[in-house]
Amino acid sequence: MSLLIRGARIVDYSSDFLGDVYVNNGIIETIGTNSNIIGGADEVIEAQGYVLMPAFVDLHVHFRDPGLTYKEDIETGSKAAAAGGYTTVNLMANTKPVCSSMDTVNYVLNKAKEVGLIEVHQCVSITNEFSGDDLSHLDNIDTSIVRFLSDDGKGVKSDKVMYDALNKAKKMNVTIISHAEDPEFSSSDMRLAENMMTFRDVALAESIGARLHMAHVSTKEAMECIVRAKQKGAKVTCEVMPHHLALDSETKYRVNPPTREKEDVAALIEAIKKGYVDAIATDHAPHSEEDKKKGAPGISGIETSFGICYSTLVDKSIISLSKLSELMSKGPADIMKLKKGRIEPGYQGDLVLVNLDDEYKVDVNEFKSKGKNSPFNGWTLKGRVDYTIKLGKIVYRR
Repeated sequence: MSLLIRGARIVDYSSDFLGDVYVNNGIIETIGTNSNIIGGADEVIEAQGYVLMPAFVDLHVHFRDPGLTYKEDIETGSKAAAAGGYTTVNLMANTKPVCSSMDTVNYVLNKAKEVGLIEVHQCVSITNEFSGDDLSHLDNIDTSIVRFLSDDGKGVKSDKVMYDALNKAKKMNVTIISHAEDPEFSSSDMRLAENMMTFRDVALAESIGARLHMAHVSTKEAMECIVRAKQKGAKVTCEVMPHHLALDSETKYRVNPPTREKEDVAALIEAIKKGYVDAIATDHAPHSEEDKKKGAPGISGIETSFGICYSTLVDKSIISLSKLSELMSKGPADIMKLKKGRIEPGYQGDLVLVNLDDEYKVDVNEFKSKGKNSPFNGWTLKGRVDYTIKLGKIVYRR
């Protein structure tokens, strides 16, 4: 199976030019300019007026399967991801049961293969069933399949348990994703809750030499801590969320971490511009209308992520489109050690065609996701995904 995309503006982390891309048997084979790639493809997309980018990679997603499928499931989540331009997602472990075993991992991965739209990776919990203290299950994890450990949604309260977990993760050659929230401050000061846990986890990772990825960084103090660690050569990476870049504390919509002050938003954007942010991840967190009314935190964000980021960052000339591609594709793909996220020969043919001039109004009722929970409902955005391509096959067409 081969695909020729002809006449697009080709943009990735390092390139921006007009040309053609030929994908053969799922792999980018040839890139050309001046239409010097001709004929021979099973399918041709005439892409004049479009921007061709690497498909997006999301390090932080909740598909709620198993056990909470009234919120989302593998099929609806995969469809939502494809509609948002994502061909690769990394699922968190806070399912029901908590993903603490290879049985649950294999259930998720097999179901994703049956759906067949996107590539799915599954985190395993740091502590067994989110117990907060038991790491024994990690001895039975297949690290050829599992790349990340995380108690996302809760975090690890005990300093010693996190110390032991980071040591264990180093030996396993996997990365710990930290949900930085000190529960002793959660009910009184969510800024301190994030900052205290960030300081601890970064200090432990520095001391041990373990790989640590800081999820949903939202405060200037947390980012400053991460920047200092990076400057010292620590194996620390971080992600920020579209909603923490586009919203501030004046928006009263419950997310965790919460929307922050304008100065925090400015600090995150400055860190992006200086190259200290490795990825933009969505923390796609679909909820039922009833659960949201009861106070469940989270945004169904995977379908609006590109539009929010393009409108907030690129259309306002804060960063280039190539930089956004680095944050949404190359950076997370590199953290996941995947051969994707770039438009180069030999890389996987996971691509998106976007229309940057298309202005549209967000309508949550049009989401592929079961979750219609979004503070962006009714917003007018620029930059819309029209095609998503996985290994040279069109998996979404608007």
